[in-house]
Amino acid sequence: MRDLVREFITYMQVEKGLAQNSLESYRRDLSRLEQWAARERKSIESLTRKDLRGWIAQLSRDGLAPASVSRSVSAARGFFRFLMLDGHIKEHPAEDLNTPQRMAHLPRFLTVEEMERLLAVPDVETAEGLRDRAMLELMYAAGLRVSELVKLKRADVNLDAGLVSCHGKGSKERHVPIGKSATEWLEKYIGVRARSGKANSPYLFLNSLGAPLTRNFAWAMIKRYAARADLKHVSPHTLRHSFATHLLQRGADSRSVQALLGHSDISTTQIYTHITDRHMRSTYDRHHPRARLIEGGASEEKSSDES
Repeated sequence: MRDLVREFITYMQVEKGLAQNSLESYRRDLSRLEQWAARERKSIESLTRKDLRGWIAQLSRDGLAPASVSRSVSAARGFFRFLMLDGHIKEHPAEDLNTPQRMAHLPRFLTVEEMERLLAVPDVETAEGLRDRAMLELMYAAGLRVSELVKLKRADVNLDAGLVSCHGKGSKERHVPIGKSATEWLEKYIGVRARSGKANSPYLFLNSLGAPLTRNFAWAMIKRYAARADLKHVSPHTLRHSFATHLLQRGADSRSVQALLGHSDISTTQIYTHITDRHMRSTYDRHHPRARLIEGGASEEKSSDES
C-alpha cells in the first residue's frame, strides 16, 4: 500500500518549501488521524465527513486544546486537498469542518523596563555573558524566532549597514534593520569571538566548544536570565512579542511590522494591535481626568480633592 501521508509530507516539502518544524507538525497531526482511522478499521483516504467529526470529538475528549485541534483539522484539510489533486478521492471530506472555538489569547510581552532588566543580567565581563547579551539584544532588536537566531551565520549580519538577514518559515529570507545598541554588542562579541580561535565557523553564535547553538540552549539561557531578573513566563518568543508590541505602541504601522516579523498574512500581525489597544485603554483610564466618572458626573480625582 502507498504511504499517502509520507507522499503528502514530501509534497509539502518540495512543492511548498515548508520548514522542517512545520513538516514535523503536519506529520504529528496526521499520525493522530492515521491512528484513529486504524482503530476505526478504516483507511485514512476512505474517511468521510462524519468520520472526521468523530475524530474531532475524540481529540477534544483526549484533552487537546482548541488551538491544537484546529491545527490538526487544518493539517487534515491540506492532506485531503492533496488527495483530491492526486486523484485518490473525489470529494473533500474535511472542507468547512467546524472546530472548537479558540479562546482569545494575547501573547505575553515584556514592558520596556522589564526588557532592560533582562538585558542587564548577563555578565559581560565573560565571553559567554557577552555572547548571551549580544543574543538577547539581537532577538529584541530584530524580532527573531529562536530557530532563526541559532541558524544565523556571520555573513548574515552587516554591522556597517545595521542589517541582519534571516531565513524564516518556508525558507523565506527577510532583511531586518537593527539599532545601535544591538550593533555595538554584536561588535564586541564578534571581536572576542575572533580572538578565541573560533573565527573559522560560519555560524554567528557558538558554544564553548565552537559548535553552533541549539534551540534548547537558547530556551534554557533565556529562562535562566529571566529567573535572575525576577520575570516569569518568559520564552524566546516573548522577546519577539515584545519587539512587535513596542513598535506598534510607538506608532509603527502594522504592515511594516508584518514585514519585519516575516508574517505572510497581516491577520497574524494584527494580534499585536489588540495588545496595543488594551495598552492605550489602560493608559487612558489611568491618566485622563474624566475617564472614570462617579455618581453625579464628577470625576474620581475631583471628588477625592474635595473630600
